[in-house]
Amino acid sequence: MRVLVLGATGYVGSRLVPHLLEHGHEVVAASSSAPDPQRFGWGDEVSAIRCDVTDASAVAAAVAGADAVVYLVHSLDRADFTERDRRGAEVVAEAVAHSDVRRLVYLSGLVPPVPEGELSAHISSRLEVERILLGASEGAVALRAGVVIGAGSTSFEIIRQIATLFLVQPVPTWMNNSVQPVAVSDVLRAVREALEGGMRGAVDVGGPDVVAYPDLMRACAREAGLTRLRVPALVAPAGLVGLATALATTAPFHTVTALIESLRHDMVCRPGSTWVPRTGGPLLGVEEAVRRASDPQHGGAEGPRPSDAAWTRRSPLWDALPLPASTRAVGRLALHHARTLLSDI
Repeated sequence: MRVLVLGATGYVGSRLVPHLLEHGHEVVAASSSAPDPQRFGWGDEVSAIRCDVTDASAVAAAVAGADAVVYLVHSLDRADFTERDRRGAEVVAEAVAHSDVRRLVYLSGLVPPVPEGELSAHISSRLEVERILLGASEGAVALRAGVVIGAGSTSFEIIRQIATLFLVQPVPTWMNNSVQPVAVSDVLRAVREALEGGMRGAVDVGGPDVVAYPDLMRACAREAGLTRLRVPALVAPAGLVGLATALATTAPFHTVTALIESLRHDMVCRPGSTWVPRTGGPLLGVEEAVRRASDPQHGGAEGPRPSDAAWTRRSPLWDALPLPASTRAVGRLALHHARTLLSDI
């Protein structure tokens, strides 16, 4: 198929494009920034275009001639992400509805089983976008994923940085909720299978393990060879935790605060509505996925890529300094905030 990937230069997109190419699909890699396929190693294998999903004419031109569309656009790094994501979904849905596109796949987020009024702004926005896109075509699929494990993944990198930064780590009691992480290589498989048919509506995507957030933090610290003490914090408002986490990581501020608000509910797959690989083969468990993501030499989807966001990339020279791990982590954080401050002046 000729597949238009909207958000191709993001974390999942940068790994999905070569995955689709390997399986014989033709790819149009679209992003809001200027095309730079060499940065991702795609070379002349893709048609790289610039496409802002809120620009109706640009989207209509991009969709023309496509057999399928993968929608990977999220705007969590902006304060107005809800409004922008709604507009982008409406524009793409309209273009798809008036095209020959047969399949539309959206990577959404797991939705906890609580009244919609209790959902975080992040999950509410994902659900709104999902409904808009599912209404565009009978061949539309929303794949709902929680924490995606892999070096460079926003949710995983935030958890990893917090898990390895401090020797003693206060953990809010509400973070003992369950989460069902999924390795990014399994996400790629799910997206490809959704493109190739057999799925309809909202389908949950998760790995074989259901764990609590502190267990995921423990796995990250263990792979880094670090011992960390986690103590329960009985009084820890989500807003305050979000602010503290934003200051203690190199991730974009609005992204962190939006994601932290979503941790107050269980994020697990729905029985009977969960993706089962059509091609067979086991799903990666948490331990193995974290091990791959923690190995700088791992060449698979979970491993780091030079094209990953700058704030997620590690510095070999910095890591080689003969200092305790916490000291190096604090130094990296201070250097990041200093650079951010200088760039805003």
